[in-house]
Amino acid sequence: MKFDTPATTNPIDRMTVVGKPIDRIDGKRKTTGTARYAYERNDAAPDAAYGYIVGSAIAKGRIDSIDVTDAKAAPGVLAVVTHENAGKLAKAKAHTANMLAGPNVQHYDQAVAIVVAETFEQARAAAKLVRVGYGRSSGSFDLAASQSSAVKPKDGTPDTAVGDFAGAFAKAPVKLDQRYTTPDHSHAMMEPHATMAAWKGSKLTLWTSNQMLNWAVRDMSETLLIPKEDIRVLSPFVGGGFGSKLWIRSDAVMAALASRAIGGRAVKVALTRPQIMNNTTHRPATIQRLRIGAQKDGKITAIAHESWSGDLPGGGPETAVNQTRLLYAGANRMTATRLSVLDLPEGNAMRAPGEAVGLLALEVAMDELAEKLKMDPVQLRIVNDTQVDPEKPTRQFSQRDLVGCLKTGAERFGWSKRNPVPGQVREGRWLIGMGMASAFRDNVAMKSAARVGIDKKGVVTVATDMTDIGTGSYTIIAQTAAEMMGVPVDKVVVLLGDSSFPVSSGSGGQWGGNSSTAGVYAACSALRDSIARKLGFDPAAAVFEGGKIRVGDRSASIADAAGDAGLSAEETIEFGDLTKTYAQATFGAHFVEVAVDSATGEVRVRRMGGAFAAGRILNPKSARSQVIGAMTMGVGAALMEDAIVDKRFGYFVNHDMAEYHVPVHADVPHQDVFFMDELDEKSSPMKAKGVGELGICGVGAAVANAVYNACGVRIREYPLTLDKVITGMPQVA
Repeated sequence: MKFDTPATTNPIDRMTVVGKPIDRIDGKRKTTGTARYAYERNDAAPDAAYGYIVGSAIAKGRIDSIDVTDAKAAPGVLAVVTHENAGKLAKAKAHTANMLAGPNVQHYDQAVAIVVAETFEQARAAAKLVRVGYGRSSGSFDLAASQSSAVKPKDGTPDTAVGDFAGAFAKAPVKLDQRYTTPDHSHAMMEPHATMAAWKGSKLTLWTSNQMLNWAVRDMSETLLIPKEDIRVLSPFVGGGFGSKLWIRSDAVMAALASRAIGGRAVKVALTRPQIMNNTTHRPATIQRLRIGAQKDGKITAIAHESWSGDLPGGGPETAVNQTRLLYAGANRMTATRLSVLDLPEGNAMRAPGEAVGLLALEVAMDELAEKLKMDPVQLRIVNDTQVDPEKPTRQFSQRDLVGCLKTGAERFGWSKRNPVPGQVREGRWLIGMGMASAFRDNVAMKSAARVGIDKKGVVTVATDMTDIGTGSYTIIAQTAAEMMGVPVDKVVVLLGDSSFPVSSGSGGQWGGNSSTAGVYAACSALRDSIARKLGFDPAAAVFEGGKIRVGDRSASIADAAGDAGLSAEETIEFGDLTKTYAQATFGAHFVEVAVDSATGEVRVRRMGGAFAAGRILNPKSARSQVIGAMTMGVGAALMEDAIVDKRFGYFVNHDMAEYHVPVHADVPHQDVFFMDELDEKSSPMKAKGVGELGICGVGAAVANAVYNACGVRIREYPLTLDKVITGMPQVA
């Protein structure tokens, strides 16, 4: 099915199942512990051995020698694999570093060996006996120090320019020119990177924690130099990823090598939390400069956003300027992205890459501009709304209700009660403030396929290699199939997370829900046609409901059409050029109230609220969970998350959950989430858009703006730790 014209009325519009707050169909398995994750698949391989990865002790250089004699002689050890005996390997095109170092080392904690033993404890103990001799080279680990040597990235669209920014900025009666920084972040998901690998002849099976199974098959094929057809990846349950599991990591590759070294017997590998922090990917730090010129009525006449970030050689930038190209009007515009070579672990996608950190800067800059103008921050954003792409004015937005989000969010939150003068509202020793920010995240649709079948009992089964990373994929796919086939949800069986199933969009970039359900929609449409033709109904006129197909006064059971053999259909949805014709994005507005301790500088978030426009909401309950989780991550980015680099040796020092701080229950207050009534016919036949990453976009800036309103301390270097807050406190405390 090709989606290249806007959707018209279709069966999803009935909204008898889709759009309802149905409980997660996988919820019972998750809460009772019967949903088995990658490391728990004892049912598939009860005799699995265990692997423990040895990571590089240097950040850059060479391996001069590896002595595994003592490790191999340790109790229970079955094999030790290094680059010297692993066989021929290649680097998957999706990665900037090899999953196994040798002889060159590209970053700290890069895998240099794996020890395989009968038990985990034996493997871990023997790993300490591997002796590695290194030749250390000097590396680059400091973004600020390398900023002057940063270059324009080769791929993508690093720079844009419209009109005469410099001239318009010089003439603007009100100007802002500020620098903002964001630190490195870790994904910190609950389930670690984990894999169990087993060989049967030339065939490799991986039970792994991965968001994109088709990419995993591709990457393993490229790395191990074996055909894709010889690889099967299973990932039915994923305990969080946030982008860190978009691609295979060392757990998958090293488990496969370890299994091959012991004759194909299954081997389990799970990365420890320190290994996750330094061996896998992270969100790279940024340095950003915002310049905005405006008329006295608040209308922006000039806006420029420049961003610097770093990555390993061959890597890419953090695209922090992307939202500035689309969010606000202004005739004269400029954006620029620059990339430094840093010898830190790989920088890559983390929930809402680009916008999550770009809005941390842009939305504070807008707050500062509003203060210069003596204008309400909400009104400033409304004044600069646009219904067309500011860089390409002939391209309209498919749907854009930012103004509705701003007004609705403000009303629900009680924004009108805010005192615009900082430091004026007290409750005892606590200074109280409110802040807000716009939310923006691009909308992407990805090709996606599914197979849908029905049996003689009327049970509908959906199979697709889509993953559920804690986001509710099982449930919204079941709702889609139930709506299309006219059956209740409990008559739908959903099979996910197996690369032998039709290739879906996978989970990432907030494209998963909209794209994968659109693929199921396409397959169900094909199955509906097959049922109608078999029973002699006109497919175009057929209505499916109550387990029956009906045209006029005539009806028949769809189970009868299936018969003993059953019926099935497989279809793929492909997206045409509507994204070129229309700008597609999701929007929102965040509102936050904080309290700042006037004596200590401690910040507590007291209330959060947001209104969001993201097309049809397929399941309000799971969508709300997505947003409150994202808002919580935004609090972390604002107040505590900071992967601290040892700039001498090139690694993240605080590489565990004791020292890398993330929000816990006590940090998160009541969160009010409101979804605007919106359909986007240009997005997909579901008329939905992504929502998973929208909730993190802007919320950190809203926290920062609330802190300023509370105590008058403007912090432009995230996170807003109390040492930074308390520096400016004596003037108001």
